[in-house]
Amino acid sequence: MSGVGWLLAIVVGVFAGWIAEKIMKRDHGLFVNLIVGLVGAIIGKFLLSMLGVGYEGVLPSLGAAVLGAVILLALMGMFRGRRLAR
Repeated sequence: MSGVGWLLAIVVGVFAGWIAEKIMKRDHGLFVNLIVGLVGAIIGKFLLSMLGVGYEGVLPSLGAAVLGAVILLALMGMFRGRRLAR
């Protein structure tokens, strides 16, 4: 999360995890939202940098984190679905 301090990064991570949770129609707690949002921020930043997209600030960081968190939750759902299908 470029240009964002640690405390603000945590707040953005929680909010991004919560938004991704609502988009994916899941129900997690605050701690899981934080983890999903922060890992999602790493995934989103990686993907956007691979595409050559640069961003700076809170709202673009939130967007990248939400994008990454949705991808993370989708991947987790795919693996969870495979495990239950056995």
